[in-house]
Amino acid sequence: MNKLQQAFANGKAFIPFITAGDPSLVITKELVLQMAEAGADLIELGIPFSDPVAEGQVIQAASIRALSHGITVDHIFNMLRDIRKTCNIPIALMTYVNPVFAYGIDSFLRNCQETGVDALIVPDLPFEEKDELVPFCLKHGVYLISMIAPTSNNRIHLISKEAQGFVYCVSSMGVTGVRKNLGSDAEKMVKLVKEVNDIPCAVGFGISTPEQAARMAKYADGVIVGSAIVKIIEQYGSRCLPHVIEYVRMMKNAITEGD
Repeated sequence: MNKLQQAFANGKAFIPFITAGDPSLVITKELVLQMAEAGADLIELGIPFSDPVAEGQVIQAASIRALSHGITVDHIFNMLRDIRKTCNIPIALMTYVNPVFAYGIDSFLRNCQETGVDALIVPDLPFEEKDELVPFCLKHGVYLISMIAPTSNNRIHLISKEAQGFVYCVSSMGVTGVRKNLGSDAEKMVKLVKEVNDIPCAVGFGISTPEQAARMAKYADGVIVGSAIVKIIEQYGSRCLPHVIEYVRMMKNAITEGD
């Protein structure tokens, strides 16, 4: 069993997202280690980028804060090397196409392999262009995660058939951010994926409360939460650790109780 399968092996997976370098790399490292202990099953780590088109204001602001501290991709890889000395939690890197191309695709994926990155999520890479990255992902043993959205419609079967690791189901239209109401699109998407591929489906975008997480976990294999956590980090800055960890525990309990 690979590490990504392991994330979904013990019931419903809770997947927190944080932006690397916000409020600092030292705290990002500590957040990863402590979230792993608090019950996170897989951690999605965002590489700060100046034009994060899929992100709402909360995560955009986190990217700007991290970049203003001079955080680079190499700093993040070095931090991951440190994390891997003591922690084996599955990690997915979330980035955009531009930083990967600028770094050099093969070098980027080689570094992913060397630092124990299990998966890569690239929201602005269209399904039709995934072959730009897939050969390098295969070469270095990193899963390229497929994303589907309510607008994917008749392409959902096609995308799901070729998906690896897990499928990221975008629960609602628009950019990331906390939402009061989540529609039923995600449930339909999970059903369509499972018709062609018995692969874990994790739902993200907009989930912030234990009630929402528990509802999503009734039909999805995992729940991804980003903006709500990044908001806590924004609010407390360098004192965010206990607040984030309490939130992770609460959300993990919510999806486990409904399991």
